[in-house]
Amino acid sequence: MLIDVQQRITAACLEVGRDPQSVTLIAVTKTRSLEQIRACVLEYGHLVLGENRVQEALPKMEALTHAQWHLIGHLQSNKVRFCQGFKALHGVDNLNLLEEIAKRSQGWGRAPDVFLEINTGGESQKHGATPAEAAGLVTAARGLGLTVRGLMTVAPQGEALARAAFLRLRELRDALGVPDLSMGMSDDLELAIAAGATHVRVGRAVFD
Repeated sequence: MLIDVQQRITAACLEVGRDPQSVTLIAVTKTRSLEQIRACVLEYGHLVLGENRVQEALPKMEALTHAQWHLIGHLQSNKVRFCQGFKALHGVDNLNLLEEIAKRSQGWGRAPDVFLEINTGGESQKHGATPAEAAGLVTAARGLGLTVRGLMTVAPQGEALARAAFLRLRELRDALGVPDLSMGMSDDLELAIAAGATHVRVGRAVFD
């Protein structure tokens, strides 16, 4: 439940001497109904929500306009035109996407914040730019007038691999001079917070 996850975040922060307010919980509403979202999240005043797919997000965004929405799944270029209402896009990993976001946002009056997705675990089945490509993407995004809010990763399974992936992302963040780290989910949020996560994306532990 939401309160349990918030308590986990607080405990993880205190364990490493961080302010719990420095971590934003994105409650992931993937496959969840509006009734579940209202009962499990909004009832407690939590308004930061995340969705993996644009198509699934749009009707929820229309119904819950007072929430702050993040797209946390990998973004396809043909779906960018529907992304006006998102606060941030976390699954951006190539130049074509950056160019499409910049082009579309000119007509929106604002551009969503960008989290560049980096495959720090080196897993071929996962999306994400390589760590070596990160600097070029940050430079390109800024040249297009986009705000790179931070870096994002989905860690491999296993404590040692996840910790290494999170630490690698933090090193990249520090080297590139961007503020935030979107990393950590239901099973590994404590590891992510210890490594410096500023945004954790949690679905199952919030709703189940």
